[in-house]
Amino acid sequence: MINYGPVRVTTAWHLLRVVLLWWVPEERLGLYPRRLHAWVLSAPATFTYVAIFSAFALAQETSSARIVDLLTRLQDTDLRNLSMAPVTALVESAVWAADQGHGLILYVTVFVTVVAWAERRYGTPRIILICAAGHVLGSGLTSQTDLWAIETGRAPASLALTVDVGVSYMMVAGCAGAVLLIRGWMLVVVGPAVAIGILTAVVVSHPIWDLGHLLATGCGFCTAALTLAFARPRIPQNRRKSLQNQEVLGTPDSLEREVS
Repeated sequence: MINYGPVRVTTAWHLLRVVLLWWVPEERLGLYPRRLHAWVLSAPATFTYVAIFSAFALAQETSSARIVDLLTRLQDTDLRNLSMAPVTALVESAVWAADQGHGLILYVTVFVTVVAWAERRYGTPRIILICAAGHVLGSGLTSQTDLWAIETGRAPASLALTVDVGVSYMMVAGCAGAVLLIRGWMLVVVGPAVAIGILTAVVVSHPIWDLGHLLATGCGFCTAALTLAFARPRIPQNRRKSLQNQEVLGTPDSLEREVS
């Protein structure tokens, strides 16, 4: 079976380049890469994590489905793995995306926009704590819910081996932290979107993963609120303004050309 994952990524990248060349005036083309570079530098933890789980997701899409299924079963946070090696299971499952990485574009989009914005306001240590709380505490609460459902006969014993991985848990926890800081019209849009997206999945489809997302969201929200009780959010540097000033004043290369 032919896998089109790398082809889609490469095509999307070249389409983006074409759009930029058509849409951005030529004299301002240099400013946009610098803005993107500044955005990446302002959220190092988020973009590092995006690079890591994207590499694993692309490996999932380009590998045999049987191999991917075996790896995720050995490195997920099901009851068996959590009981045998909890720390190892939590660390290894954090780099795998669900559904063999098919939701990669959604994960990357949310991380590089919402979660990256949250990191700029919380700072790198706090956003790591918030996302880790969503993954670790959310996975722990989900596993305890699984165990309770099995012991009370509300779920089959096979639920103990259900594959559950952590990229989405980290994502929803970061989004919950962002909601706490959003103000104005963005809060009206983003807040209900996050709540409806998570709650609807729990009510309509009832899988254990959607319950895990709800629990991870709550853990991320509570952790973010706790960190704000000890320290206010950061006021990020206006990198766009500084880049525009550089554009007006000229880069060192352009100044050198002017002098010569």
